[in-house]
Amino acid sequence: MKLPNTAHTARPWRIHEIAPDFTVEDVWALPTPGGPDDLPRLVEQTARGEFPGRDSPLIVQFLWAARWTIGAVLGLDRSGDGLDSRAASLRERLPADMREVPAGPEFTTLPFRSVYQLHDEWAAEIANRTVHGVMHMGWVPDGAGGYRGQMAVLVKPNGLFGAAYMAAIKPFRHLFVYPALMRAIEREWRASEAVDG
Repeated sequence: MKLPNTAHTARPWRIHEIAPDFTVEDVWALPTPGGPDDLPRLVEQTARGEFPGRDSPLIVQFLWAARWTIGAVLGLDRSGDGLDSRAASLRERLPADMREVPAGPEFTTLPFRSVYQLHDEWAAEIANRTVHGVMHMGWVPDGAGGYRGQMAVLVKPNGLFGAAYMAAIKPFRHLFVYPALMRAIEREWRASEAVDG
């Protein structure tokens, strides 16, 4: 379920002090009911997950493939335009009390890099020619005595081109990609509950 940006900005997440120059693009309640200590499970699921999967709608698979094809043609994802070249990693911005915290797991298929992992929040980043982006996962009370994940997407567009790119893809993200992603997260979460249970 899409949430207002204040669902992210009103919480005392550490990401606020690390990425104050990033804009909150989207905030989502994740279909991941659990207990107070389940964030590591969500983090591992996200880092090892494959999206879109074979069971994703064909339109989402097409959009995803088209993005990477267009990116290759236009050179959007060249290594010289990514992390540690065009954009410094947010790990370099960590305050003194967080410099020793674990970054989090390595991603197996998605081009993200973990920045930090705490008890109730985790951040991962990506950078290319269009944006420097952050996927922030928080673990929050669900209002019914349990907990669930909450995902925020933060972006720092790379100039006018990056801002135009983000505006152009917004309808596709909201109409197709995010709904498919929420269903995939829920399926994976339920499958892991069945294995653990």
